[in-house]
Amino acid sequence: MSNQGVDPGRRRFLTLSTAVVGGAGVVAAAVPFLASWKPSERAKSLGAPVEVDISTLEAGQRVTVAWRGKPVWVVRRTPEMLDGLTKVDSSLLDPESKQKQQPDYVKGEARAIKPEVLVLIGSCTHLGCSPTFRPDHPAPEIDSNWQGGFYCPCHGSKFDLSGRVYKGVPAPLNLVVPPYRFESDTQIVIGEDPKGVA
Repeated sequence: MSNQGVDPGRRRFLTLSTAVVGGAGVVAAAVPFLASWKPSERAKSLGAPVEVDISTLEAGQRVTVAWRGKPVWVVRRTPEMLDGLTKVDSSLLDPESKQKQQPDYVKGEARAIKPEVLVLIGSCTHLGCSPTFRPDHPAPEIDSNWQGGFYCPCHGSKFDLSGRVYKGVPAPLNLVVPPYRFESDTQIVIGEDPKGVA
């Protein structure tokens, strides 16, 4: 068979067009397939990890996300907020967090992997209300030695800026610190322990 009458430019164009259309088809099929690997909203509410971008979270601010149907707070604490933690130790029920309300890798008065970033489940340990974020101090209407924290107006429970409960309030335990890890300096994964921690 002879190649007379075959236009090489047209053949190249048809080959290239076929490759482009085929590549677009592969991408179009891959996108929904890969998206199906992400956990659904239902799976997230049942406990799938949740990613939180804290790149725009300013010092002194809090962001709330949902994990397992509960509010989870991420607070970027200022140096002043961290300094105030020791000033309320004598007013707290469990200042050293001896009750198991946090993972073993979260230690100290900051109750955080990185002291400036606090992660807490935002449900009062009394009846599950969601306390308000009150970083302002002084606030004598809440406590004479208030250094900022979380206040539950429903029943009067008070927590410091590490989620540690005050003495003499209805809440019996510190706020819960969920399992979490830093994916990067600006990305937190709630619901997973840090790599290498069982």
